[in-house]
Amino acid sequence: MLSDTTAFVTGASGGIGREIAETFADYGANVTIAARSDDIYETADRIGDEDRTLPVETDVTDEDSVEAAIAETAATFDGLDCVVNNAGIAGPVQPFDRVDREDFMETQAVNVAGPLSCVKYAAPHLRDSDRGSVVNIASLGGKRPYPNRTPYAASKMGLVGLTRTLAYELGRDDVTVNAVLPGPVEGDRIQEVVEKQAELAAVENADPASIGPDDFALNEFTVPPEDVAEQVAYLAGPHGRKTTAQEIGVDAGGTWY
Repeated sequence: MLSDTTAFVTGASGGIGREIAETFADYGANVTIAARSDDIYETADRIGDEDRTLPVETDVTDEDSVEAAIAETAATFDGLDCVVNNAGIAGPVQPFDRVDREDFMETQAVNVAGPLSCVKYAAPHLRDSDRGSVVNIASLGGKRPYPNRTPYAASKMGLVGLTRTLAYELGRDDVTVNAVLPGPVEGDRIQEVVEKQAELAAVENADPASIGPDDFALNEFTVPPEDVAEQVAYLAGPHGRKTTAQEIGVDAGGTWY
């Protein structure tokens, strides 16, 4: 499905990003495994194909780092067809009036400005491709309130706006741009957030938020990371060429618009 495709996947050192990188490789793509952590080399080892993987330590908040990683990708694989912006941070779990401005801005730098930088430097290659695509990993929090997650919710709502705008700016060059909005994904991060929400019971003016079946259409509302990866692969593949400027939830029915 993705043979002769080269993808640049950020945040690919673990979690959803690692699953996306492995899924793309399984479907025949060349994959740049980009992240700040040296766990990218473990992802490459798991894929097990040195000719089709390129682990590159990349900080999406550093434009020089992004530019160099994109250039190395295009030089190694003779082009670039797809950017998957998965790198992100959870940000602080606090009531809005206890959030430090620096923490807020760091969350925007990683979750919104990072994807913009990746697309900025990838754009010439995407325009030259006959299958150019961008897939941004947003969140359920990009379409509904996230109590005590103000920085994160603002960043993911911002990423949805970025997705729609980039879709129109790149659409005349036949580059598709979409966002995938996962619900609570199985793994360590969601457990950490749940634990931090529970701790807020002792904080003045805090109203800890809980996630439960009443918030979703399906009874089983946690999302396996492979389900997210398959949706991303579809959008990057031949059957996703007429899908653009969309936000697609993989969220057990947690959003309704």
